[in-house]
Amino acid sequence: MNKKFKRVFTIVLDSCGIGNGLDAKAFGDENSDTLGHIDANVDHLIMPNMEKLGLGNLKQLKHIKEVENPLGYYVKLNEASASKDTMAGHWEMMGINTEKPFKTFEHFPDELITALEKETGRKVIGNKACSGTAILDELANEEIDDPNKMIVYTSADSVLQICGHEEVSGLDELYRCCEIARKLTLDEKFKIGRVIARPYVGNVEDGFKRTANRKDYALKPPYQTALNILKDAGYQVISVGKISDIFNGEGISESIHSDSSVEGMKQTIQLVDRDFEGLCFTNLVDFDAKWGHRRNVEGYRDELEKFDVLLGELLDKLHDDDLLLITADHGNDPTYSGTDHTREQVMLLAYSKKFNKGNELKEQSNFGCIGATILDNFGLSLNENLIGDSLLDELGE
Repeated sequence: MNKKFKRVFTIVLDSCGIGNGLDAKAFGDENSDTLGHIDANVDHLIMPNMEKLGLGNLKQLKHIKEVENPLGYYVKLNEASASKDTMAGHWEMMGINTEKPFKTFEHFPDELITALEKETGRKVIGNKACSGTAILDELANEEIDDPNKMIVYTSADSVLQICGHEEVSGLDELYRCCEIARKLTLDEKFKIGRVIARPYVGNVEDGFKRTANRKDYALKPPYQTALNILKDAGYQVISVGKISDIFNGEGISESIHSDSSVEGMKQTIQLVDRDFEGLCFTNLVDFDAKWGHRRNVEGYRDELEKFDVLLGELLDKLHDDDLLLITADHGNDPTYSGTDHTREQVMLLAYSKKFNKGNELKEQSNFGCIGATILDNFGLSLNENLIGDSLLDELGE
């Protein structure tokens, strides 16, 4: 078939789940609802652009209303992968069903820590599951006083995180240690999804603050994804934010780093002015990293409102032959116990200036419909290793 759209802009509101996870109980996340509980616990949630696309039609909310003639198509997506991890969520969008969850640890085995210390030449401190801000409050001063030490910690996700003070150990040294950790954790005994470099600045008196120079070292996807198929067919695949890290650079033709979700949206808006054919794939990480994990309801609300303002700018600038897809990769309910991701459904809102009006589409059993729809638009299809059904023909004009 001939493509309907010259460009597809796909934006991931990292962790903005919509509740009703059909298997949430199995993940210990029964009744979690990121967007619903934010909406219920704040005095305002002003998102007129998401509202007119049909968010209030998709999900009953207090502050975001159902509209009579939504501009977008809207559908609920269930996650098929045996994980609620960032990487699994994004990989599933592009067709991969992670049937075996990535390894998680409360603390890393002595064998791994010993090897990490030997190959980096530095002493590990921490080695426990902890909040990223709490670990700095506890151990940053010790690391600064002795640059031969490095903070290693984990979380409920499948990650090994290493902190480094940008002005003491330096970014190059932090990245070097993370590259060694990634090599060591390719061993099946320790095979985690991501190693994350967590640079920070500050001091005891003024406090410590993580910087935007984070870098994720992800596993290579086990199969070629929709991104590879698209790129190999000669189309542009431009990543904004941490998308390239999540896919280990696979299927990416250009990667644009973002210092914040606001900057990521501004970069996406700027890309509308560029003449390209293919996909712009954007991750807005602050919803998850700054507000979901830190269980900050008001901060999450404020980030949603900032996004919606910039969404208005994007909607105005989109060309007639552009398609916009807005979704999420998992939940992270800021009202829930702990600091982990939560197993929830996610939204998919689809908009184009071609549409006369939108409508609700049939609930999907996986996130793979996103990659399948993108490929279908360009006359391509998923291979036999990938999951997902295209929704393209249901997006009327």
